[in-house]
Amino acid sequence: MELNRNSAPIRMRNYGRIVQDMVAYASSLPEGGDREALEIYIALCMRQRNMVWNKDQESGIARVREDIIRLSNGKLTCDSPAFMALMNPAENTQPKRRNGRV
Repeated sequence: MELNRNSAPIRMRNYGRIVQDMVAYASSLPEGGDREALEIYIALCMRQRNMVWNKDQESGIARVREDIIRLSNGKLTCDSPAFMALMNPAENTQPKRRNGRV
């Protein structure tokens, strides 16, 4: 897939052109393991950039999912079990604090 980087405007400036191009590439892949792995990677990149760009706002997984759906025009849904497990880790994976220490 050839992307014409100069003709398409950046749709969400806080994520940048690279994320936009990754979403476009992932949208062109057939459903399967590679596409799901790329969705997870894109979501991690978007969450990190969103936290840097919007320090005041919440940069949770719900926002990232909405933005991926919007950028892909609904082609990527991010509803695979692997995606949800990675983005919503169980509470018991966090270390327990005792007396202010980990």
